[in-house]
Amino acid sequence: MTDQKPEVKKKLTLPDLFKKVADGTPITWLTCYDYPTAYLQEQAGIDMILVGDSLAMTMLGFESTLPATMDDMIRHSAAVRRGAPNTFIIGDMPYMSYQPSVETAIRNAGRFMAEAGCDAIKLEGGVEMADKISGIAAAGIPAIGHLGLTPQSVSALGGYKVQGKNAALAKKIVDNAKALEEAGAFMILLEMVPDRLCKLITERAKNCIIMSLGSGPHGHGQLLIYHDMFGLYPRFKPKMAKVFGNAGEVILNGLKGYVAEVTTKTFPARENYFTMKDDEYNELMDLLG
Repeated sequence: MTDQKPEVKKKLTLPDLFKKVADGTPITWLTCYDYPTAYLQEQAGIDMILVGDSLAMTMLGFESTLPATMDDMIRHSAAVRRGAPNTFIIGDMPYMSYQPSVETAIRNAGRFMAEAGCDAIKLEGGVEMADKISGIAAAGIPAIGHLGLTPQSVSALGGYKVQGKNAALAKKIVDNAKALEEAGAFMILLEMVPDRLCKLITERAKNCIIMSLGSGPHGHGQLLIYHDMFGLYPRFKPKMAKVFGNAGEVILNGLKGYVAEVTTKTFPARENYFTMKDDEYNELMDLLG
């Protein structure tokens, strides 16, 4: 009998994503920021991983996404790639890594590809960012747009709330989506827009994948924040997040159990530590005089 190696997942590519859309198979997308979590996500069959600038909040404890730097993003993206070598990985362009100029945007997008092995990048903004999307795509880097609630602009948007609830603002999001698609974005993330608006944009997209984050079931797939879906972010629980398993509660109970067992000297038990043979110990005592 020969040893059986675990089945290796086929590397997911851009054509594979468009085939899923053509077949009517929803695309699965999660955030991830570290090697062990990336490994588990690949084993679970997740299609895409976003190394989001949300790591500033979920991993580093900041109040917003703005403090994330390019060096932060590259380090975490590289770790995720090592954990999920065959998953489609997107690097999230952090605040001010693309806004200043097209040249800045291309250079930083290139860092994600060259230094972290990403498959694509994502940036926030509509028509005002179309030239950045166009430049990045022209440089041969797959680019993703992000509309609706864009966390880097949350102050200008008036906080974390649904975008495009009235007709005028909804039309602006529709126009922005078209501008990004025409600029060369192969995918657009719609975050916290009404479901009917997401459906409308999805139906109008010609050669662009539309993904939903809190925007209903009508996109070509769904994105969730990993820490939200497992109860791992203590500050708040967004309405758009379903808790698929309360890992935060499990971990907290385990930590409390550790404190209790160490305090009462029930841990470590005999099976949790190593000992020395009597003759070796006796020889040691002789050596020590």
